[in-house]
Amino acid sequence: MPIAIDTFFLDPAFEGTLQQQIQQMVAGGVLSGRFRPGEKLPSSRKLAKHLNVSRITVTLAYNELMADDYLTSAGRSGYYVSENAPEPPQISGRASQDTVDWSRAIGNRFSGALQVEKPVDWRKYKYPFLYGQVDPSLFDRQNWRLCAIRALGQRDFDSLTADQVDRDDPQLLEFIARNTLPRRGILANPDEILVTVGAQNALWLTAQVLLTQRRTATHEDPCYPGLRHILKQSRCHRVPITVDQGGILPDAVPAETDVLFTTPSHQCPTTATMPLDRRNELLRRAREDDFLIVEDDYEFEMSFLKPPSPALKSLDDDGRVIYIGSFSKSLFPGLRLGYLAGPAPFIREARALRSAVLRHPPGHMQRTAAYFLSLGHYDALIRRLRNAFHDRRRLMDKAIDEHQLEVAGVGTFGGSSYWMRSPEGVDTMRLAEALKEQSVLIEPGAPFCEGTGRVYRHYRLAYSSISAAQIAPGIAKIAEAIELLRP
Repeated sequence: MPIAIDTFFLDPAFEGTLQQQIQQMVAGGVLSGRFRPGEKLPSSRKLAKHLNVSRITVTLAYNELMADDYLTSAGRSGYYVSENAPEPPQISGRASQDTVDWSRAIGNRFSGALQVEKPVDWRKYKYPFLYGQVDPSLFDRQNWRLCAIRALGQRDFDSLTADQVDRDDPQLLEFIARNTLPRRGILANPDEILVTVGAQNALWLTAQVLLTQRRTATHEDPCYPGLRHILKQSRCHRVPITVDQGGILPDAVPAETDVLFTTPSHQCPTTATMPLDRRNELLRRAREDDFLIVEDDYEFEMSFLKPPSPALKSLDDDGRVIYIGSFSKSLFPGLRLGYLAGPAPFIREARALRSAVLRHPPGHMQRTAAYFLSLGHYDALIRRLRNAFHDRRRLMDKAIDEHQLEVAGVGTFGGSSYWMRSPEGVDTMRLAEALKEQSVLIEPGAPFCEGTGRVYRHYRLAYSSISAAQIAPGIAKIAEAIELLRP
């Protein structure tokens, strides 16, 4: 890689000759690590013109640097940093001169929460039972690339370059309104939809708009860890409610609830599906006690066993349900595109807050996704995922049964994960650490659950990112590790 000529400039206060200053610039770049072996320097002619000095001055400086083995010459092709150049010194960090007491200066703390760990290098592990990661063998990279190129064209130039302020891509909004939401029995106008940076951003916007320090938020236990962190940061009153095999119990929702957060179609992480009669009862309670419901309807597309239950919002006649969906779950997590659907007054406030924080999701990503969705590539990808997950689900069932592992929850219509329970006395945090050394990745249940300081027996096994061939041997390793940790 050539070194940019703008890197070089003369210092009027330098004490010495021009030749010495040029030598010092180059040597300093090498010793600081900015110039690396093999990188090409500007030619003597170009550098002389750039610095407004004579060419012979630059040539003499380069020759001296070659004599000291900082540079090497490759004939007419120019000057390069020598492979034998002195290496940058290993300098330990200097003593901090920071005199700020950050324990007092920080007004709000957001770090330190227990998170679901997903190693950056998870693909290097042989048995990755991780949820939500994209399987490169299933993703339609070719058509996504074509859609991205199309979105870069002159016709879509404004979607790429313009500051849309608080507006969303009209093509993406149209697809959500006319295709995605109707599949869940939901009808919405454009002013009742907001594109978000994934479902977590949608949850954050919703919490900021609806909650105050005097209001009460009720949520499921266990639940999505990101939701718990968001509610803690909002400083509202928070009431966790234990779920059963049908999700959250309407009778357990306290009367003082202002906003209820729930995942009725596919409870996170237990995968429980709320029965229809319980959904209607929950809506009746919301009407009587005058609280709102935030429905996170993730993974409804992965319904390969039977059609998913109706969305809670599709049963709502009072406008009390705010609906959250995401394309990041079904396409790839790095996409970071989700959406909110709710009454226009709520969407207006959420849009204004989004505009103040991040304006709008990147226009190019919105337009690329709009093309991928509207041209039919998305539906083809969903069919491919359903078929693959169906096959992997059968292999998971067989392996889990063979090794007599305990399933605590499994999606009735499909999905991509199991909620598991270890034997008495087996802490799944320790289990995950032991398995990681054997190239097996699982998700311990502690981050999903309320409270700390006890043995967590639950863990999540996903089959979205592991190949079919690795499922059986991976489950065998999990069973072996559990036996070694059993009291």
